[in-house]
Amino acid sequence: MTSAAIYARVSSKQQAKDQTIGSQLAALREHAGSSRLEVPEEWVFCDEGHSGATLVRPALEALRDLAAQGCLDVVLVYSPDRLARKFACQALLIEELARAGTRVEFVNGPRGDSPEDQLLVQFQGMFAEYEKAQLMERYRRGKAYRARAGSVNVLSGAPFGYRYLRKTPQSAARYEIIEHEAALVRELFRRYADDGATIADLTRWMTSQGVPTRTGKHRWDRSVIWGMLRNPAYAGTAVFGKTQIIHQQPGLNRFARLQGRTTPRAVKTVVRCPRFSGVDRDPRARHRR
Repeated sequence: MTSAAIYARVSSKQQAKDQTIGSQLAALREHAGSSRLEVPEEWVFCDEGHSGATLVRPALEALRDLAAQGCLDVVLVYSPDRLARKFACQALLIEELARAGTRVEFVNGPRGDSPEDQLLVQFQGMFAEYEKAQLMERYRRGKAYRARAGSVNVLSGAPFGYRYLRKTPQSAARYEIIEHEAALVRELFRRYADDGATIADLTRWMTSQGVPTRTGKHRWDRSVIWGMLRNPAYAGTAVFGKTQIIHQQPGLNRFARLQGRTTPRAVKTVVRCPRFSGVDRDPRARHRR
């Protein structure tokens, strides 16, 4: 019987939370059964919450390692864009697997090896890449427009001292002050501005108060305190787009992957140029004097 592996992917954490990857797995298992393909349970690879624009995905790396051993005949994928969002990445993976004697078979896509089928896969890859770029640009422009219009819906998170209230049919999204946290923020700025306290002093003081950080940690770090002192939200202005995430190519460790460990994503958050979109808030909501 032909040995096969299954690969499925969803790109967002919300999709992973909603378990939308289950529909892919159901279709792939049904296709494997109708095609008389044997799929061991340990050969089902799922990347939940990983972008298709990069090849650095834990399950995909494990699948490639398995194929390199020469014990795999077929890889089942729901559609070309689930394998990769970039045409170049799709072509690289299909060629790499073919050199190892493994055929990639799409449930929702061309299933033959004719030149016409290969051309169709290439077209689907280019369309998927274009669609991703188009959606990202529309999403970015829409959020920037809402930020310039004064909406805080685009912010979603809230710094320490505030509570973010989601949009409802009756009211728009807004920030609400948490009074006991606001008192700590005011004292933090007073100690820094009037007493000349250092970042280390403020870190120890906040830790001694026994109040967890916004992420739930009980130990305050210097970077958290420094970020609070530079956050314009405490001056009455909520800011959208002041930082950006840069994806870098990490150094892959094959030995670690074979041991079952994952390679962390190489991402870095950097501060944008000050020409970001600000959302003015009520001056009465300021924590600073």
